[in-house]
Amino acid sequence: MLTSSAADTSVAFTRRDAWRLLAASVLLISAMAVILGFDVLPAQPSLELGMPAPTVVQAPRAAAYTSQVKTQQARDAASAAVDPQYTYTAAGAAAVAAQQARAFEQLAQVVDAAFAPGITDLGRQAILAGALGDLTSADRKTLMGLTPARWSAVREEAARVLATLEGAPLLDTQLPLVRANLGDQIAGGLSPDERSLAAAMVAPLLVANSSYSDQLTSEARAAAAAAVQPVQQSWEQGETIVGDGVRIDDVAYEAITYFGLNQGGLDVARLVGFFVLSVLTIALLLLWTWRFRREFWHRNKVLLLLSLILLVAVLALKLTAGRYWLPYALPLGAVGMLLAVLLDGGAALVLTSLLAILAATVNGGGYGGGLELAAYTLLGGIAGIVAVRRGDRLSGFVRAGSAVFLVQALTAVTFALLGRQDMRGVLELIGAAAVSSGGAAVATAGSVAVVGSLFGILTVFQLQELANPTAPLLRRLLVETPGTYHHSLMVGNLAERAAEVIGADPLVARVAAYYHDVGKLANPAAFIENQAGGANIHDELDPEASAQLLKSHVSAGIDIAYGAGLPKQLIAFIPQHHGTGVMAYFYGRAREEAAAPYGGLDTPEGRKAADAVDVRKFRHGGPKPQSREAAIIMLADSVEASVRSLVSRDETAIRAMVGRIFEERIGDGQFDECDLTLRDLERIRESFVGQLLGMYHQRIAYPDNKIVELESRRAAGGEE
Repeated sequence: MLTSSAADTSVAFTRRDAWRLLAASVLLISAMAVILGFDVLPAQPSLELGMPAPTVVQAPRAAAYTSQVKTQQARDAASAAVDPQYTYTAAGAAAVAAQQARAFEQLAQVVDAAFAPGITDLGRQAILAGALGDLTSADRKTLMGLTPARWSAVREEAARVLATLEGAPLLDTQLPLVRANLGDQIAGGLSPDERSLAAAMVAPLLVANSSYSDQLTSEARAAAAAAVQPVQQSWEQGETIVGDGVRIDDVAYEAITYFGLNQGGLDVARLVGFFVLSVLTIALLLLWTWRFRREFWHRNKVLLLLSLILLVAVLALKLTAGRYWLPYALPLGAVGMLLAVLLDGGAALVLTSLLAILAATVNGGGYGGGLELAAYTLLGGIAGIVAVRRGDRLSGFVRAGSAVFLVQALTAVTFALLGRQDMRGVLELIGAAAVSSGGAAVATAGSVAVVGSLFGILTVFQLQELANPTAPLLRRLLVETPGTYHHSLMVGNLAERAAEVIGADPLVARVAAYYHDVGKLANPAAFIENQAGGANIHDELDPEASAQLLKSHVSAGIDIAYGAGLPKQLIAFIPQHHGTGVMAYFYGRAREEAAAPYGGLDTPEGRKAADAVDVRKFRHGGPKPQSREAAIIMLADSVEASVRSLVSRDETAIRAMVGRIFEERIGDGQFDECDLTLRDLERIRESFVGQLLGMYHQRIAYPDNKIVELESRRAAGGEE
């Protein structure tokens, strides 16, 4: 609403601009750096290992480092997983097995001799008593009762079991258990007594072929620990290191030490990072404003508005940083919507883009990550900017809020499809989008008029109020200067339509036209439209005095407008609607009077005297129109007054008059300081002609009896 034309980007950056940039930058950068870095001072002075945390301890920034604690834990686990190591080797086991087999063979040969043919029972007892003296009485009885064939079966099975057990690892710690369970190892179709005998023969010959080695075990565990790679510990910004009241373990204490949360002093690296980010953000915002929105640059209140909106939004982002879905529920869409209504879409888009970057920075470790929040903020903000339009109706804010919700919800779904969120997270973000968009619509609708008034920005609501015929100043025009009032209404109609066809602001043009001649309230009779057929005071004044009297309505209008509290943006139209134009009628009279003593303008002497008249005394003080709306009002004011004076108001006469006025204003350079193009001027001219033909169209001459009939119908209420 504030801007209506592109800034002249060719203007040099002056020393005043430099000082202005420096002052604004210092203040804004300092404020933003404080907001972004207010948590760089450690707030945990008494965090001790093994003690409960006095509050929730969070990572102040995203970081990754090699965790000595977790690495040692992993190495300890790998070492503990290694089984005890023993001295068993296949070669050693084979040697032991061969030795014990020979021992068994020697024993078996003695028993073989006891079962040789011709040996009596007494001889067998004598032989066996000397060879197997450690057998139990039951085993000895079994042996004595064996036949040679059964002894052969027992002998073979015992030899097999001995070879099997000694051929496999036989731990010294397992030897008693193996001896006790030897009967379970013996098969070969032997009876229980025969199995007991075989076990009794094998048991004394079993020896361990493997024993626990402390050295080998230590070496294996050391190798397993050495094979473990260093463990990386990562933290996201805002991630909880240790909860409130939870005892601080080794991992948490290592993180606390790494971040310096139990030490005094500043987190210098983080503070410097926030400071650099503040410098970049503020510098780009201010330089963009100077380069592309010069009309904002030179208005302190507008710069203050941009600064406050930015700082308040950054503070909200900082307070909600890392709080799961809270950053997504912030009504940041209100920033773009509010600026689009009060200033323009370009400023709204730039500030929204910067906020998206800042949101990603302060929430880099937040719910969903910085990239998602940046896209969510930027795309939602753009949707609000596009949809809010002029913001002159409540439905416009509702439409904009709906657009913000739709885009933000789709953004959440998009990142879910990309694998950044689960279904629960998507539903939570859609709920946050509903809160954010609804809050943005309500905040914008409720604050646009107040903010515009506080910061001196003309809003649609102010314009609509000022356009109401009951507005005090318009009421004064109607009562005290009815001719000027009617003229202003006609100029407003012409200006509004012309602004529409060239894409200017029609509401600004119409309302500014209503108030462009309020200075005539100071002396209504000095202007012909208010004389109502009475005496014209200019008949008694010389041309120069008349010109000064007419020029005075501009300064008087500025004073009256300020006194009535008219917005400055509308007051600016009062001097611009005349620009530096010449009051041709009085200038012409002055030339005629100067030439009269010399025979008039037809003589060389008369023309010389006429040329000596100082045209500057008959020019308005300006400035020239600075905007398209001001240029339109200048043309509409001249056209309406000139066409009113025409005797014949047919299309030919109107076109000729409008064309002549346009040529005069263009030739006089009145549009040199605004961005009207020749195409714009042609469209304005056609718009004026169409409007004037409608205003002054030829009416049907009704017969007297028809007029009487129509009046009777009106009186009876039959025709409006």
